[in-house]
Amino acid sequence: MKAMILAAGRGERMRPLSDATPKPLLTAGGRRLIEWQISALARAGVREVVINTAHLASQFEAALGDGSRLGVRIMWSREGTQAADALETLGGIVHALSLLGDAPFIAVSADIVCDYDYRRLTGAGAAIERGEIDAHLVLVPNPPFHARGDMGLQTDAPGRARISTELPWLTYANIALLSPHLFAGEAGGKRKLFPWLYRAVEAGRVSGERFDGRWYNIGTPADLLALDAELAARPPAGAQESSVPPSSAPKSSVSRSPASGSSATDSSASST
Repeated sequence: MKAMILAAGRGERMRPLSDATPKPLLTAGGRRLIEWQISALARAGVREVVINTAHLASQFEAALGDGSRLGVRIMWSREGTQAADALETLGGIVHALSLLGDAPFIAVSADIVCDYDYRRLTGAGAAIERGEIDAHLVLVPNPPFHARGDMGLQTDAPGRARISTELPWLTYANIALLSPHLFAGEAGGKRKLFPWLYRAVEAGRVSGERFDGRWYNIGTPADLLALDAELAARPPAGAQESSVPPSSAPKSSVSRSPASGSSATDSSASST
């Protein structure tokens, strides 16, 4: 199984830090945010990772190279060299389809750090292969700053949990397993995943699950500082020691302040 890590945007709420360093390359707990994500995928057996880039794109390849240091092979989906070139989630996936192949693939944001075990997606991958569904989304309990949530989770007659638009709603965790056939014939360009994906939801073609473990979507400098302290005390489940030499990873130069929350909704379904 391949994975696509979405890393092209600037991260407006992380400014001014993200003006000089792409948000996924900022560090917390001694390593870059995107490296926490890559390591989690590698632990689950993912060996090929597609990363889309635009804002300060050259820094990604300089920092991560071919991915061998992290146990994966990285393929680059280059959308441009500045934030304005970023194609959003749907546009970025369509742009990268030739790299993703014909099998179901994981799509995940570069700026989340969590304890989610990607091996949990094996069953959903098999259901996609059998033609029963086209996508599977991971949802989390609504954080205080996003109490409304994004979508619901209902159990159908066979006992499978499916994404729905009915209340109560949970928050999209920015973790999905997707069939490449879902995007066949879709036009490229700058396009968001939502509300486009709701047509598949309404057709009953999207399953889901609730994850109640640690999940951080890092949106602001305060979030980054809070995560740094959390990871220093308690790294993600199964994480190896950092492979980033202290001098090679860009540091955040902000004063310590109270955390604004454990995560942020830069890439929630309401804004993806």
